[in-house]
Amino acid sequence: MPSAQLDVVLFGASGFTGALTAAYLAEHAPADLRWGIAGRNRGKLERLRADLHDRFGSGDQLEILEADVTDRGSVRRVAERASVVASTVGPYLEYGEPLVAACAEVGSDYLDLTGEPEFVDRMYLEHGKRAEASGARLVHACGFDSIPHDLGAQFTVEQLPDDVALRVKGYVTAGGTFSGGTFASALTAFSRPRQMAAAASERRKVEPKPIGRRVRAVTGAPGYDRAIGQWVLPFPSLDPQVVARSARALPEYGPDFSYSHFVALANPLTAVGIALGAAGVFTLAQLPPTRALLQKLRPSGSGPSPEQREKGWFRVRFVAESSDGQSVRTEVSGGDPGYSETAKMLAESALCLASDELPTTAGQVTTATAMGAALRRRLERADMRFRVLDDRTSP
Repeated sequence: MPSAQLDVVLFGASGFTGALTAAYLAEHAPADLRWGIAGRNRGKLERLRADLHDRFGSGDQLEILEADVTDRGSVRRVAERASVVASTVGPYLEYGEPLVAACAEVGSDYLDLTGEPEFVDRMYLEHGKRAEASGARLVHACGFDSIPHDLGAQFTVEQLPDDVALRVKGYVTAGGTFSGGTFASALTAFSRPRQMAAAASERRKVEPKPIGRRVRAVTGAPGYDRAIGQWVLPFPSLDPQVVARSARALPEYGPDFSYSHFVALANPLTAVGIALGAAGVFTLAQLPPTRALLQKLRPSGSGPSPEQREKGWFRVRFVAESSDGQSVRTEVSGGDPGYSETAKMLAESALCLASDELPTTAGQVTTATAMGAALRRRLERADMRFRVLDDRTSP
């Protein structure tokens, strides 16, 4: 958007994660960045702007844009003003489509924090072609879903030859609380298994496949995994789909690539407890009354204190093997995954799209495809770690 007046607009800035993202931008964005904050409540946005000025000595001139997802005209005006629009307004199946549509139409780049597979598939089907034509980059899952896994798998692949078959497994461990928005998105996804499967099936029918190459997201088996010395459960998140889409788009993932995704746990009883808990939540999410009761456990817009976030952490380990006998282990690690690191990842993604020299892409693309090493360098400077582990590193 060469004519855009703002480099970045943060949509939903007055929410819990939105405010954390705004604070990160106020503290870390270059002084010449032209950015603004958008949402439906001007009073809350003005209070946020004043708070940013008090805390960081900047933001007093921050532009405020009023917009509501129920008013498509107001959403389009936001898209027309910005080169990059980053959205924290979820659940995205309920609130996300108008902004995706507006960005795809006018050619502005779009980022979000969704972990909802159905939303991603439906946006591909409904707006992917239009974004390709306008030059917009639609980049979903720019938080803990799914940057550490997507960029971590890409980093792992870079350590091995690009002309052999690769088998990569990712193992997630974390400490901290998940956001109200993440919980709401999960409940929405749990309540729509048939619709989610239908959207995925429809996408598979029309999405181009790589020529002369094979790429798969493989559901692994639960149990004890000797590769990392822990108990594992397959992790049915958006992450393996994102990794597979990056692999389909980028030939350096090799002629035959597969990825499996797990939660890693030290205690088998914990694994059983998580599996039973997930099954219970899935069952309760099928009925609106019980789903509403579950939502009250962690409402959207709520979150932990700074002290609680300071104790949060995550680690994703990757084990990769090639068909010629080579292997490598890598790790991506950082702080509080649900809030602080997610805000950092979204903000750095927006800055990367707005400022860095990147490959020419358009349409619905992944973080690895659109930004890759440039975003990884930004995150490393912001204290996320990407490293190769040697055989002496403990599990």
